Amino acid sequence: QVQLVESGGGLVQAGGSLRLSCAASGRTFSTYNMGWFRQAPGKEREFVVAISRSGRSTYYADSVKGRFTISRDNAKNTVYLQMNSLKPEDTAVYYCAADPRVWNTVRLMDISGYDYWGQGTQVTVSS
Repeated sequence: QVQLVESGGGLVQAGGSLRLSCAASGRTFSTYNMGWFRQAPGKEREFVVAISRSGRSTYYADSVKGRFTISRDNAKNTVYLQMNSLKPEDTAVYYCAADPRVWNTVRLMDISGYDYWGQGTQVTVSS
């Protein structure tokens, strides 16, 4: 069992930055690829970015490429999402999730493959 707790959300003006954190407890954090997803009101949950177990590989949705950066610290059991140049369309609840599968950039976007999810943190970007 893995417990995930997100933090760092809030209200920010367009063009601003936020850093989200996701702290994990339970089974070995470093055995999971980690992903960030987001869900805006009235929309389906969508893939944002993922990072491999070691942190050496990452994969970004086109909508955030060049603006968001994912990283992880396995010693601290934490994954981070640095979000820069935020836009109003980035407004959503952001969730971190743990994926036990072999790294595969196609399957990373498949929500059903993630075993554990956090409760989410709200990010609101005002125009």
